[in-house]
Amino acid sequence: MKHIIVGNGVAGVTAAQSIIRADPTAKVHVFGEEPYPYYRRPLLWEFIAGQIEQDELYFRPADWYAERGIHLHMGIRATALVPLEHRLTLSDGTMMTYDRLLLATGGRPLVPPCEGTDKQGVFTLRTLEDALAIKAYAQRVSTAVVIGGGLLGLETARALRTAGLDVTVVEFVPYLLPRQLDAEGAQVLESLLEAQGLRIITGGVTKAVRGNERADCVWLQDDRVVPGELVIFSTGIRPEVTLAQAAGLQVNRGITVDEQLQTSAENVLAAGDAAEFEGRVYGIIPPAIEQARVAAANMVAPGSATYTGTLPATTLKVAGAELTSLGESTVDTDETVQLRHTDFAAGHYRKLVLREGRIVGAILLNDKERVRPITQLIEQGVDISANAAHLLDDNFDLRSLLQAR
Repeated sequence: MKHIIVGNGVAGVTAAQSIIRADPTAKVHVFGEEPYPYYRRPLLWEFIAGQIEQDELYFRPADWYAERGIHLHMGIRATALVPLEHRLTLSDGTMMTYDRLLLATGGRPLVPPCEGTDKQGVFTLRTLEDALAIKAYAQRVSTAVVIGGGLLGLETARALRTAGLDVTVVEFVPYLLPRQLDAEGAQVLESLLEAQGLRIITGGVTKAVRGNERADCVWLQDDRVVPGELVIFSTGIRPEVTLAQAAGLQVNRGITVDEQLQTSAENVLAAGDAAEFEGRVYGIIPPAIEQARVAAANMVAPGSATYTGTLPATTLKVAGAELTSLGESTVDTDETVQLRHTDFAAGHYRKLVLREGRIVGAILLNDKERVRPITQLIEQGVDISANAAHLLDDNFDLRSLLQAR
């Protein structure tokens, strides 16, 4: 059986390993646009900060794949797919046929409309090439602006601060991490970040990057001017669906897939940041890994595995703070109950979202010991109605609810 995987990010490489484990006789070919083997994107900011070397980014050396029968093709882009003929055309002009194919094409940086994004010193951070360019440029300047106060934006800002730059974060919405935090929790995090030397501007709309040929500042719509010789847009990604669209596959925001991660074309599956399941593109690593494993199982034995979705869970470690966001952490409707505990002095924030007597979401800032039991309570749908008044108490044992079940 011949399997082709387009994309050598976390979804593509996870799928390749899973296929080989399930069927050591399978022929697996992985094609990646970048000239590097799979590397860990979440560590790029540590590389920029000088905390790790480039070799430490790589998950495995290139020969590791060959030793396991995985044919890794680096620096080669898939240019055309003809599903009815099971044929893939590559950027070097070759054509390959397959029995089953996985699209793990990931995402591309999304840069909002803004003047001056073509100036020197303006970057996005998605690839190792981006990180290498940013790291080199950062050595020549003293000020930076990171546009976007999401997970990657804050980690990048901290990396640049560690590298010695004066850094400002500009976030469009009124508070940081709008996908993982509420306004109250964001205030606690913002105070921690500012204590570490970062300048935070929320509710800031970027109008233009100014400078002659090179960036020297960012101009906001309210006419504030933020010094920044290095400007990084960290404003999200869009699924890379170009190949799928041209091949006639069903595409919404991402490549639409069913419970087997099967696309609208027979024997073509999709996983990771490019895939859309039940109207959702997750865009984070845990779902990409789960989807890749299910897709791999179904490539080896169709119909053998089912994907039902992933509990959204993100963890951010930045500036001495550890934040975990679980499930429906920012949902606030008439059907939900919000429980909160805030301690600015200690840098702690704790929030639970309840619906019909069950925890459906949580925000835990510098509260690591509660992450696992709350995750289990969400996954198991435990009725906590009788103990709701005590769930946030420091001395309440959440594990006792699991034991009682």
